[in-house]
Amino acid sequence: MKRILFLLTGLVAACGSVVAAERPNIVVILVDDMGYGDPGCFNPKSKIPTPNIDSLAQEGIRFTDAHAPGPLCHMSRYGLLTGRYPFRTNVNLWPKQPLIEDGQMTIASLAKSQGYRTAMVGKWHVGFKEDGYDKPLPGGPVDRGFDSYFGIRASTDIPPYFYIRGNRAVQPPSSQIKANFSEGWSPIQGAFWRAGGIAPDLALKDVLPRFTNEAVQIIEEQAAAENGNEGEASKPLMLYLAYPAPHTPWLPDPEFVGKSGAGMYGDFLMMVDAQIGRVLATLQKADMAENTLVIFTSDNGPVWYDADVERFGHDSCGELRGMKADAWEAGHRMPFIARWPKRVKAGTQSGQLVCFTDLMATFADLLGAKLPADAGPDSFSFLPALTSNPPSLTPIRTQIAMRPGSAALMTFRSGDWKLITGLGSGGFSKPNRVKPSPNDPQGQLYNLASDLGETTNLYSKHPEIVARLTAELKKIVDDGRSRVETEKLVR
Repeated sequence: MKRILFLLTGLVAACGSVVAAERPNIVVILVDDMGYGDPGCFNPKSKIPTPNIDSLAQEGIRFTDAHAPGPLCHMSRYGLLTGRYPFRTNVNLWPKQPLIEDGQMTIASLAKSQGYRTAMVGKWHVGFKEDGYDKPLPGGPVDRGFDSYFGIRASTDIPPYFYIRGNRAVQPPSSQIKANFSEGWSPIQGAFWRAGGIAPDLALKDVLPRFTNEAVQIIEEQAAAENGNEGEASKPLMLYLAYPAPHTPWLPDPEFVGKSGAGMYGDFLMMVDAQIGRVLATLQKADMAENTLVIFTSDNGPVWYDADVERFGHDSCGELRGMKADAWEAGHRMPFIARWPKRVKAGTQSGQLVCFTDLMATFADLLGAKLPADAGPDSFSFLPALTSNPPSLTPIRTQIAMRPGSAALMTFRSGDWKLITGLGSGGFSKPNRVKPSPNDPQGQLYNLASDLGETTNLYSKHPEIVARLTAELKKIVDDGRSRVETEKLVR
């Protein structure tokens, strides 16, 4: 028996090494506050040129029904990193403590356990344990699975503003910056930032290109290691590049000013697209593009009002209802693209229902790893949709549950039906919350197959569907997970 076990172990190890040799590098690019209607590959009427994002779609697969797990920055990032719906934790604690618990699996710790070099650049926004900025900042990326980190704690309009390398401030935010607003825009648009502490080595206009420089350096180091066949050469790379743009402040470089048809916002998004182009060009130059899975998406919807649509003739939401923070589709339905030339057929499209929480199970599937029972409880693998030719039509998931930004509502998707457990947007759009009159429906029900714009509330017309979806939602909330565990991990 011992000999049989030894032979089996050797066979598994040999197979594993073959798999490891074929494993792709993984680059996840997450932009901030970009709408479904902004990239040309999702909206032919867009007035913002996005040639580099569009090239990813031309060379990969475009998902048209992909969703953030929550329509705000910290919610979205928590779900993406952990495979767990953000309504399952108190995301409002992020300013002072880590949202991701010590020992909780992330996509980084998963990849690291499978022999990957893991790096993060950019906006964290899921909390550190903060006790002064001259001390270590525990609970951040390097404590949650990343080998290296360079970035900022939150958005570039939320002070204090300072760079972090590893778990230390590069320079503490010892200076002060006054608040700024842009005339002609709403108070939370334009070159808007809040007053507060700022580090002497950080200028808000330089943050976006600085992050690209860091990402480029990581890719070049990876290529050098592979070509030199030493050190990290045996380790593929996972890079999570979390740009804090086109979130406010909108600070386009002079070369982009006036170049889009959507004002400051469009100009800044053109700059974001150009930065993405630098990263893609570096992958190509390093001869890494062919075997790198690039995933591109945005964390939540845009801050773009009806008045902005009328003013510019550009619909950042792509005719979806709502905006950032909302329960309606524009708050959380996101452009989502995957490119992997070795395995993904170019120029394809998928209507699969996908959530950012699904990265965890997808990467596990890709790497041949078995998720522990307590990891990625709301994660489903969409690998078959990536690698099947044509893409698999078997549903990856049929449901998504989330809480919108600023109200005690829940949003629940089941098949084509979408339930919102109250009236109003639940987010930034007005009205945020509506108290129903005695004869009014108590919530909202839409059939997205026939009414993607969520124009006709069917709540009163289909009480049986409301009852079914309410029960399904309650089960997902009460169970603490939506991924059914079919096997136990053997340790």
